[in-house]
Amino acid sequence: MLPSSIRRLSIETLDIPLREPFGISGGAQEIAANLLVGVHLADGTVGIGEAAPFPAFNGETQASTRAALEAVRAQVEGADVHAYRRLAATLKAAIPEAGAARCAIETAVLDALTRRAKVPLWAFFGGVETALRTDITITTGTEEHARQAASRHAATGFDMLKIKIGGSTQEADLARIAAVTAAAPECALILDANGGLTAEATLDLLARARDLGARVALLEQPVPREDLEGMREVVRRAGVDVAADESLTSAAEAVRLAAAGAATVLNLKPMKHGLVEALDIAAVGRAAGLGLMIGGLVESVLAMTTSACLAAGLGGFRFVDLDTPLFLAENPFTGGFAQRGPHLDLSGIDAGHGVRSDRLT
Repeated sequence: MLPSSIRRLSIETLDIPLREPFGISGGAQEIAANLLVGVHLADGTVGIGEAAPFPAFNGETQASTRAALEAVRAQVEGADVHAYRRLAATLKAAIPEAGAARCAIETAVLDALTRRAKVPLWAFFGGVETALRTDITITTGTEEHARQAASRHAATGFDMLKIKIGGSTQEADLARIAAVTAAAPECALILDANGGLTAEATLDLLARARDLGARVALLEQPVPREDLEGMREVVRRAGVDVAADESLTSAAEAVRLAAAGAATVLNLKPMKHGLVEALDIAAVGRAAGLGLMIGGLVESVLAMTTSACLAAGLGGFRFVDLDTPLFLAENPFTGGFAQRGPHLDLSGIDAGHGVRSDRLT
């Protein structure tokens, strides 16, 4: 066995309580029911990754993700981390619908690879930047909750707020948008329906939001993932950027969206399609002249720092949505990016993604 070969794959439960429910149009989550994955190399190096399934987003659960991880244990153990693309292709073929499991393994593999080489992960991905500015999410909830959250976030320096919509009536959504606009009038807005609206409902909501003075910068996945024509209609008529999220789980889907004119921005979320696939999606987006966005599910600083390394390393991401560590009631890790308000600083990471856990050494 080579020193860079994976001797053992470890899987541990990672349950992290949230400060408040994180709600999207498909439902809410009160605890991040995640998994901590480790790859233990023959030379003693340990790389770690996080699986953060979100049932309300795509149906993946902690149990299904654990089962997917166990299903590929034999293919992972014995693999060489230098051949990470070969392993990623194996995982995609074996567990194509288990994005969180694939992301966790690929994260751990690249962490181990770059830790051995004493190279920061952001440098491995290209080293273009070491700093990012993230938005922050106002989840589904009441008008008063939205107002208070917007005021609080604006006071700490956030200039882009993402509002979850589509989980209630249009009037309720508009009331929340109005509350946010009044509380933080200088902030740009992302309206994220998580596929919960129709094209016509989206366009009507956008027009009424503009009448309220809302500074809408992006519509994120306004219609269901399979409604390509609806996405195209919103792109054609909205007059603002439209991001594909649930509609985008592979580089092949990125090609399809670009060819159809069904998005102006691609939202890369390694947790839904894996870390290596994210690199391929970014390449498609750039070749097609589309904007790039980096986002995630309900993830800790481990997965979020990995995504930040990807975005900063590649550079040129127009939208950054890496905020969920702020929603967690505790941080079970050390290291990772340093955060001050919306500012994410990766310059202190000297090897790998820089996140460590005393549970895996």
